[in-house]
Amino acid sequence: MRTTKLVAVSAGLSSPSSTRLLADRLLQAARYRLAEQEYAVDVQVVELRDLAVDIAKNLVTGFPSAALREAIDTVTGADGVIAVTPVFTASYSGLFKSFFDLVDPAALTGTPVLLGATGGTARHSLVLDHALRPLFAYLRALVVPTAVYAASEDWGSGGDEYTDGLPARITRAGQEFADTVAARPARDGGDDDLVPFEKQWADLRLD
Repeated sequence: MRTTKLVAVSAGLSSPSSTRLLADRLLQAARYRLAEQEYAVDVQVVELRDLAVDIAKNLVTGFPSAALREAIDTVTGADGVIAVTPVFTASYSGLFKSFFDLVDPAALTGTPVLLGATGGTARHSLVLDHALRPLFAYLRALVVPTAVYAASEDWGSGGDEYTDGLPARITRAGQEFADTVAARPARDGGDDDLVPFEKQWADLRLD
């Protein structure tokens, strides 16, 4: 049985928060889907509110604390990442952006990412496409097509004949994300096959 590691990044500021709740629901949907495919799933959640001071200090000094370094390594070492932010001023939160500013631009290359956002009204739902997708496209992540926005009125709503309710959207996004994670090659956990640049250059010069 292959083990896969899923990590959710939640930028909610309150405790409890709807942002964390959405992250948990998306994780649950993905985990169920992977379990159906006989995967053992290791699930972790990175709460950015607990790292806010460390993130600010890193931006000023250039040096991460041990806790922040561990959080970044957890995210970049995942087989799939769920990233959820509250909407502030029609975009992702500053805390959310500051954390991903500290992630090496190449560290999430090819990593499946599921996007989520929460806000007070449905008017901010386009944040998924005008803010979050460009951010993770820059990081060269593999962003799954379905993202989930949850407005306050969506919680407990079953939807209507024109629009799926939040539970249905979470299930669809979680399954899509899980299928993308399952389709990716397993991490080998090592760099034995990597050839140092200096050797590659030397070989080219010999040719």
